[in-house]
Formats: sequence, structure tokens, C-alpha cells
Amino acid sequence: MELIGKPYMVVTLLLLAILSPSLQLTEGIGVCYGRNGNNLPSPQQVVNLYKSRGIANMRIYDPNPNVLQALRGSNIGLIVDVPRTDLRSLGSDPSAANRWVQNNIVPYASNVNFRYIAVGNEIMPGDAEAGSILPAMQNVQNALRSANLAGKIIVSTAIKSSIVSGFPPSKGVFTSSSYMNPIVNFLRNNGSPLLANIYPYFSYIGTPSIRLDYALFTSPNPQVSDGNLQYQNLFDALLDTVYAALANAGAPNTPIVVSESGWPSAGGQAATFGNAGTYYNNLIGHVNRGTPRKNQAIEAYLFAMFDENQKGGGVENNFGLYTSNQQPKYQLNFRN
Repeated sequence: MELIGKPYMVVTLLLLAILSPSLQLTEGIGVCYGRNGNNLPSPQQVVNLYKSRGIANMRIYDPNPNVLQALRGSNIGLIVDVPRTDLRSLGSDPSAANRWVQNNIVPYASNVNFRYIAVGNEIMPGDAEAGSILPAMQNVQNALRSANLAGKIIVSTAIKSSIVSGFPPSKGVFTSSSYMNPIVNFLRNNGSPLLANIYPYFSYIGTPSIRLDYALFTSPNPQVSDGNLQYQNLFDALLDTVYAALANAGAPNTPIVVSESGWPSAGGQAATFGNAGTYYNNLIGHVNRGTPRKNQAIEAYLFAMFDENQKGGGVENNFGLYTSNQQPKYQLNFRN
């Protein structure tokens, strides 16, 4: 997630029993490891914390060599981002993409469990880097192929949910088909999922008609009807809107990985420990059920492992599941 005012948002891996390291992670869940803080544990301590808590998957936002070194031999499944600052060079120059893969992926590929490369995070059609996303994806894919890694590491991009519009969910479309349809075609042709950051929190605070219980998975009854589909929580509605947009773009079978999702514990409207704990707890319990449109388990990444004190204030530095001293903020139950 990037700062509000820049592209922000969206869902992720999971964390299991925060208080009980013996409990096993729900399959398909991971936690994003953001590093915008000056008081965070070392990468090796962080990897050890993931392992001790049974967190199976991680997302990082740049190929930091210290983090990658700490991940060696851990078998933690990894999403690694191509940072925004690298997108234009990788999109314009295939040799730059080759160097990026050779420098950041190949040296670690034998014992780091790379799963996805996210070429850009929440790049919107009007951003300066928008025209670089598809060519950078293509160039990174070709670089992986040259390194004999194309069948092992999947190339995608992470979208912000506001790039989709439509209500009810079945009416979902991408707000810019000229931007998204070629990207969707790449994903469909390569059998790759779309990464999507899904934040009911931001939809809730931005839409007065949305009830808090609908955003927190606590509504006792469905609140949205869409044909024969009933929606009892906002997360499912947001995710199925993206699925509908994919279908309307000609890719009904392209899966979605929720590459970020979270709720802040302080700093803004409805940002409380109670609401955040409720959201994370209920999301963990929900992902294996799928959505009304897609009755299959959801791979999701929670945002984020730690509060990040250099995010700029407000809610942005209060999404952590752990404090900087590695203490859990919530009592979460990750049992199946």
C-alpha cells in the first residue's frame, strides 16, 4: 500500500495464530512485509518471526538483498515487486529487464521460493509509468524465460480497486479498457493471476451509505442482491466486481490473488483496535469460503506485518499486525 494521495491499497497473505506459534497457517494466506519504518526488526528477525508463527507467504515491495538473503532456505512463498522507480527503464529496455532479473532473482532462485513478480503496484492509467507496465511485464517475462525461470515464477501487476467501477458486482468494468485490456490479455495468455489490493476500509470511509458491519464481515444478513447472488460482506462484493471486470474484458477464467487487505488500528475514522482485530479475524476465517461469484479459496495477503512509522501519519502507519518489537497487536485465531 502506498500513501494516501498516491495510489494506495490492497490484500494479502496471512498470519496464523499470533499468540500460539504451534497453530498452522490457513492455506493461501500471507502477510505483506513493508519496511517504511526506522524501528523495525532486522530482516532475519522478521523471517524468523514468519517461520515461528507459521506464516507461509510474504510480499515485499522491492528486491532488497538483505531480505532476500534472510529468506534463503525458509520456503516462504514470495511476491516481490518491481518498484515504481524501475518501471520505465524495464519497459523501454529489454536489457534492463534482463539485468533486473539477473541481479535480483537469479542469485536467489535456487533457495528462495519466488512465486510472483508484481510489475508495479497500483499504477493508474493517468500515471507517468502507466505506459510502461505492459512492456515491462513482457520484458520481465522474457528475462525469466532466458533464465529458465519462466515456468516457476509468475509475472503480474497489482491493481488498486478504484480502477474498477460498477454496481452491483456483476456490472464491474475497468475504468480504462485501453489501459487494462492489454494487461488482461497478457495475464490470460500466460495463465497468470491478476493481483488486486482490496480494502473495504477505504470504501467504507468513502461511502456514507456503507454500514460498518458490512465492511467488517459482521452483518447478520445480506445487504446487496445481484441476481441470484447475495452479498453479506463488502470484501466479497469488491472482489467479485474485479472478477466481473475481468470477465467483461474477455478473461472470465483469470484468477485473482488479493495482494493486500487490511484495516488500521488508529489515525482515522473507524480506525480502532477493535475494528481492526475484527476485520483481520473475520478475513482469516473467510478466505477459504470464496466469494458468491467464485466458490473457491482465496489467496490473500494481509497488510501489513508491522506498523510503519515513516508512512507519514494518519491511518497509513497503523496497519501492522505486530508492533516494532514483534509483539502481536491482536488475538487472532488462524485455525481452519
